[in-house]
Amino acid sequence: MIPFACAALPWPAVRLAGAHETVLVVEDEAMVCDLAAEAFLDEGYRVLTAADADEAQAILERESIDLLFTDIDLAHNTNGIALARCARRHRPGLPVIYTSGGRANLSPADAVPASVFVPKPYRPSQLVAVANNLLRHA
Repeated sequence: MIPFACAALPWPAVRLAGAHETVLVVEDEAMVCDLAAEAFLDEGYRVLTAADADEAQAILERESIDLLFTDIDLAHNTNGIALARCARRHRPGLPVIYTSGGRANLSPADAVPASVFVPKPYRPSQLVAVANNLLRHA
């Protein structure tokens, strides 16, 4: 099983001064997308959003992304797991956070290496803490 982000996180949600990372949030539920995007914006990240993997792929091709946060099951029969694999082929060290409301976990065989799974529902502070930790160690 890939690392699982749970309610009790050992990572502080502390940002490095002057950090200007860009997060791509890929989520087909508008309210959930807005919640995640706002959490990252409040933390000082630049945020781009996409509603499906096709839209996200277009963004990945034209933008410099520092972290991919993606739902697993997306609109238009697209998939966050396939999106992360494709993104990693072009940028091998890209930090990835997966999320899903329909899964309790994600197997290492499905996930890209060194990624994290955060199940829905998540707290915005939890999501930001995981992102900060991944970017610190990227």
